Amino acid sequence: MDTAAILALYDDQMRRGAPADSPGARVERVGDVVRQLGAEGDWNCVLWSDLGAGSADAAIAAQIRHFASLGREFEWKLYGHDRPADLGERLRAAGLVPEPEETLMVAPTQELSTAVELPEGLALRPVTDPDGVELMVRVHEEVFGPGRSLRRHLTAQLAEQPETVVMTVAMAGELPVSSARLELYPGTDFAGLWGGGTLPAWRGRGVYRALVAHRARIAAERGYRYLQVDASDQSRPILRRLGFTALSTTTPYVFRP
Repeated sequence: MDTAAILALYDDQMRRGAPADSPGARVERVGDVVRQLGAEGDWNCVLWSDLGAGSADAAIAAQIRHFASLGREFEWKLYGHDRPADLGERLRAAGLVPEPEETLMVAPTQELSTAVELPEGLALRPVTDPDGVELMVRVHEEVFGPGRSLRRHLTAQLAEQPETVVMTVAMAGELPVSSARLELYPGTDFAGLWGGGTLPAWRGRGVYRALVAHRARIAAERGYRYLQVDASDQSRPILRRLGFTALSTTTPYVFRP
């Protein structure tokens, strides 16, 4: 896999030319910065920038002024290959707070296993209505803690843009034990793995791997060439064994007015 070429394609399609990620959000390009302004309660962020040492501080200050004037928290999504090399230090100096670093990983969908092998007693349930969203949110909040407007975001996406998301819950009878979603970006080569979480009692039994295979099959069937994921330290070794390759790192820098 030509990692440099795929990273360039990712930057072009998913950052510089990024689609809005939710109903009511819009993506704007201002100079050498691409940002998303979400609807009330949604994710606001800087998705991409192409800055030099002489322009970075002014660009950071401009984004802070913009989002502060709206009373919005925002995230500057910094990648390890972004310029200038000290952009993270400049963001911290401007008052943005870094959250844990993740690894941008990608795999060709045609090279991934699509064999779904679940532990005995589990079944996959597609999420197609608000009741299913409640199951998704229950797992997410037990695993990751309260989400930022997650319930409202997923309910709106399912109702208004169902072609952009596939959500799945692994059920042990009536108990949701794992959940994950596949974000689809029409017009791009990438589909994204998001929200994969499993209750502690069910970890280490192949549930996460089965949900990756399930989503890889759907992405391949719908014509997406690559699966992309921002991998945590926990999921990175599993994804590497499944065929994913690290392209870069990504760190959210958060500004709270």
